[in-house]
Amino acid sequence: MDLKELRRQRRSRFTGSLIPYMGYIIQSGVAMVFLLVLIIFSAWYTSLLRDIPAGIPIRWIMLVLLVPAAVHSSFRTYLQTPDTIFLLPQGHRMKEYFAPSWISGNVWKILRLAFVLITLWPLYIRTDDAHKGLLASLLVLILVKLLASYGLWRETAMLSRPAAAGYQLLRWAVGALMIAAWIWQPSLRAILFSLILGAAYWVALAVPGRHSVPWERLITMEKNQGTRALMVLGWFVDVPGREQRVYARRYLSKWGRGIAWQRSSAYRFLLTKSFARGDIFGIVLRIAVLDLFLVWWNQASYTGSGIYIFFLFLMGVQLSALRKLHSESFWLTVYPLPEGSRSKGTIRFIYRAQLVLALLTGLPLLLQLGSRPLPVLGTFACGFLLAYLFRAYSTRKDAQLDEDDL
Repeated sequence: MDLKELRRQRRSRFTGSLIPYMGYIIQSGVAMVFLLVLIIFSAWYTSLLRDIPAGIPIRWIMLVLLVPAAVHSSFRTYLQTPDTIFLLPQGHRMKEYFAPSWISGNVWKILRLAFVLITLWPLYIRTDDAHKGLLASLLVLILVKLLASYGLWRETAMLSRPAAAGYQLLRWAVGALMIAAWIWQPSLRAILFSLILGAAYWVALAVPGRHSVPWERLITMEKNQGTRALMVLGWFVDVPGREQRVYARRYLSKWGRGIAWQRSSAYRFLLTKSFARGDIFGIVLRIAVLDLFLVWWNQASYTGSGIYIFFLFLMGVQLSALRKLHSESFWLTVYPLPEGSRSKGTIRFIYRAQLVLALLTGLPLLLQLGSRPLPVLGTFACGFLLAYLFRAYSTRKDAQLDEDDL
C-alpha cells in the first residue's frame, strides 16, 4: 500500500468537496469586503507609520502578535474512523503517511508567520533603536515554529491526557520565553538562552509515555479541523453534514438556567447551551478581546470608531452561523416545537448577543465621552444600528425561505 498516495487522494477528495461552494463565496461579495478591509488597514497602517505615537510598546506588540503565530500548530492528516481497523497493520509505516502532513502544515504556518513579521517590521524598526535584523529574526521564529510543531506532535501521542495538557502549557511558555528573549535581550545572549531552553524542552518531551500512533486523537483532530472548514462555508451556503465541536466550559454551565421551562422557549434554551459550548463562542470571544484592545488603543480618534464598527460586523457574521445550527437535528423534527419558534428565537438571541457585544466592546470609548461626546454617542448609535440591520436581514431571509417552501 502506497501511504503517501493514499493521503494525496484523501486531500484531493476533501479539496474537491469544497470547490463547488467557492462560487457562492464569490457571489456573496466576500472578495470585495476583503479588498476593502485590506485598503482600510493599509491606509490606517500608513498613517500610523507617518505619525507614530510616542512611547508605543512595540516590543509587547511584537510579543503578543508573534507568539500565537509561532507557537500555534496544526496538521491535516485526513484520517478516518475505519483507519483504526484497515490501516492498523500499517502502523509501523505510518511515518510515510504523516511526513507530508507535518511538512505542509509547517510550510503554511511559516508563511503566515513571515507575513506577520514583515507587516510589523516597518513599525518595529522605526520605534526600537536596538532592533535585530529581519532575516535573523525570521530564522529564530522559524526555529521556534518547528520546535512547537514537534512539541504538538509529541503531545498528541502522550498516553496521559493531563500530561499532554501540561506539556501544551509548557510549549506556549517555552515559545513565549524564546521570542521574548530575542526581542529584549542582545542577540548572543538570546541565542544561548533559546538553545538551552529548547534543548531542555526537547529532552522533557521524551519523558512521558506515548502511543506509536494515536489513532483516536488524530481522527478527532482531523474531524474538528474539517468541521471548522465547513463552518466557514456555512456562513455563505447551507453545507450538509456539518458537526459542531463541543467544549466543556463549566464556568458557563449556569447560563440559560433562568429560561422558562416551556415549549415556546425550548429552542432558546438549546441554542443558549449550544452557543456556550460551541466553536462560535470561542471565536466571538477572541474577536471581542482584540476589539477591546484596539478600540482602547485608538479611543481618541475616528480610527477607534472604525475599528469598533468593523469588528462588530465580524462578530455579527460569526453569530449569524447560529441560524444554521441544528439545521439537520433529528430531535427537532420529533419534539413538538411551536411553529416559527426556532427562527424567531434564533434571530432574537443573535440580536441580543450583538447588542451586548456592541455595549461591551465600546466601553473604552466612554473614556472620551467628556471630550468627544458626539463622536462617541454616534459610534454607539452606529453599532446598535448595525445589530438592527443584521436582525432585519435575517428576518427577511427567513421569510423568503418560508415562501420558497410553500
